[in-house]
Amino acid sequence: MRDRPTTVDSPVPRPSACPGLLRIVPALDGGICRIKLAGGNLSSAQARAIAAAAEQCASGVLELTNRSNLQIRGVHAEAEQALIERLLAAGLGPRNPAADDVRNLLLSPAAGLDPQALLDTRPLAAELLGLLQDNPALHALSAKFAIQLDGGEALAMLEHPHDLWLSALPGQPARLAFGLAGCPGDTPLGVVTLEQAPLLVEQLLMLFLQLTGGEHSRMRQLLAITPPQQLLQQLQARLPFAVQAAPSDWQRAPVNQRAPIGTYPQQQAGLCMAAAAARLGRIDAEQLSALAELAEQHGDASLRLTPWQGLLLPNIPTAAAAAVLHELNQLGLLTDPHDPLTGLIACTGSAACAKGLTDSKADALRLAELLRACSARPQVHLSACPRSCAAAHIAPFTLLATDAGRYQLYQRMPGVAGFGQSLAHSLDIDEAGDWFAAHCATGNSDA
Repeated sequence: MRDRPTTVDSPVPRPSACPGLLRIVPALDGGICRIKLAGGNLSSAQARAIAAAAEQCASGVLELTNRSNLQIRGVHAEAEQALIERLLAAGLGPRNPAADDVRNLLLSPAAGLDPQALLDTRPLAAELLGLLQDNPALHALSAKFAIQLDGGEALAMLEHPHDLWLSALPGQPARLAFGLAGCPGDTPLGVVTLEQAPLLVEQLLMLFLQLTGGEHSRMRQLLAITPPQQLLQQLQARLPFAVQAAPSDWQRAPVNQRAPIGTYPQQQAGLCMAAAAARLGRIDAEQLSALAELAEQHGDASLRLTPWQGLLLPNIPTAAAAAVLHELNQLGLLTDPHDPLTGLIACTGSAACAKGLTDSKADALRLAELLRACSARPQVHLSACPRSCAAAHIAPFTLLATDAGRYQLYQRMPGVAGFGQSLAHSLDIDEAGDWFAAHCATGNSDA
């Protein structure tokens, strides 16, 4: 699914607050360049190209995003065009430069490998990415508008709401349930065959643009004024086939929502996947170069980024799994699922974001240190402002900054909007650590 390198001049990017490969957005620590990866895939050669470009044109700091993409931070003002040219030369840009913003398609990082999968989503994903790039009308979609394609994998992010989701159903011929402004496993709007899916997606996106007229950027905004069944009727009128009713008893198989850490078997005999997490979603250029070498030595010279802000090395011989995990650990990645950091998410914070009220990354490191002294391993999102940039879903617990070094604590609860139920006000990070130690210790009924 790798995009072909473009040979045309870079267009002037349309206005947006979202960074892209062709639109470098300023922050307190320099520019941010976001590289959208097809299916989260990155070849070892591309990884080396990114690492070299990040060292020479930026700070060398890289961020793994919750959509399986990669960001270069600290881009030097005088090096922006040089960085863009280097990334395009490595085949990391869109095949149509005007389509950089709309390449938002999330897959499982184990697509095509997971033994639990009902469908290899990669061929359909390639077709949908081609559609998004080749249909000029779809370039009007927001840079935030996103699609999720779920093949039924055990390694899957099912708490990441997307504007449109499609999820494989068991049985043959291959069919996909689809829904709007939600996640695989939510109540579907209908069912189509695998062959019908590309036209369904195209016509649904065209209908969205027609109905919103540029006034709304996200599907949830359209659903607030147009009932789903009415939207389905309008969609059906555009299709040459009948959308099937969704099975009333269908439920998506549950998965572990914690970040995958360790080794996992593949469909392919004798091979496995080695998964690790980046510390608070960040690695540096030197680590990325080392990962490229590791992928070449033990795997198929590819890496896959995950929506848990981690990475996965596919096609590792089972006999080499322990050695690969050891080397990942030596590189500074998280390979122990019991490390408190594997359950923490933190945004950039005040150290690099003008909107941040506190240094959330530094506070997250302090919280992890406190949690190592107890048995509590909560999943916590530390957000330095209400925008919640680092987490696309509501975490079980949220620490929302109210001032420098002070947080309000929330717990996700069914039927409670926003971050959930407020539990405590104006905690410093040590007080938050004490709260989790008391309420989330192993065996505690409040965990």
